[in-house]
Amino acid sequence: MSNPHPMVELWRGGLLESTHSGHAVIWGPGGIQAAWGDPATVIFPRSSCKMIQALPLIETGAADAVGLTDAQLAFACASHQGEARHVKMAADWLAGIGLGEPDLRCGAHEPYDRAERDRLIKTDSSPCQLHNNCSGKHCGFLTVTRHLKAGPEYVEIDHPLQRAIKAATEEVTGETAAGYGIDGCSAPNFAMSVAGLARAMQAFAAASDSGDTRSRAMHRLTRAMATYPENVAGEGRACTELMRAMGHSVAIKTGAEAVFIAILPAQKLGIALKIVDGGSRGSEAAIVALLVRAGVLDPAHPAAQKRLGGTLTNWRGLKTGWVQTASGFPG
Repeated sequence: MSNPHPMVELWRGGLLESTHSGHAVIWGPGGIQAAWGDPATVIFPRSSCKMIQALPLIETGAADAVGLTDAQLAFACASHQGEARHVKMAADWLAGIGLGEPDLRCGAHEPYDRAERDRLIKTDSSPCQLHNNCSGKHCGFLTVTRHLKAGPEYVEIDHPLQRAIKAATEEVTGETAAGYGIDGCSAPNFAMSVAGLARAMQAFAAASDSGDTRSRAMHRLTRAMATYPENVAGEGRACTELMRAMGHSVAIKTGAEAVFIAILPAQKLGIALKIVDGGSRGSEAAIVALLVRAGVLDPAHPAAQKRLGGTLTNWRGLKTGWVQTASGFPG
């Protein structure tokens, strides 16, 4: 990852304590509108590309065949908290297509939601795959697999579903996948450049409900994410809070290792960024700066201040420092 650009700084006691550097691209109707770092840097998009992975869910007719709602489509793009309602949504979805938790291939982990975690502890229960933050995506995967009458091992690289996701990925990024890695949920994650990811997000931003099959699918997924931000992440999370702060007009999605994307339909812009140290503090602050730059987020909104520009305090409520953008970013 050559030549990353300093993007976010943490100050304490009047001294610069930490700097987060990275790569970012804003892609507009005419191509790259602005860039920092190296747009050609190849990354794993991780969960930031879940809307791309959800394209076959709509394009194959699987979503309409079982009557999926926009709330469920948002959940298919989620990295959720494992809140009780997320767990119920996953269970109900699977039951509705005649499947169950054992059919998932995402693995189980402790829910991030404290209330649900405490409930499991108090009842001496173990987390299951429904708690996995990617269970919504995997419900979508299973819906396509069932519709195609394909085999149950849907996360295998040569499965018809993963072949369809790879094809969609290459089409919307305009790139040949630069290999793949296995994500935390066991599904393949196709590598791409930061510019390719931004280009894909611009395609989502420019899509309409009167276009071709791909355009309508993109428009529907973008609308679903923006309308149901609580299904995309959960209470207290950056994706949920910032989409609410922008009046449900913009879709954003984080990915592990400090990737973040934004889809801005009104401006027909796509944004992608990667913080090279992998820390979410840097990626959340950087996406706030870019959304403010684009004119879709009020920098004074509490959801923005929580991540950039606001005062940092310690456990006693004492001011300890602040997070700000680095010189030259976002310009």
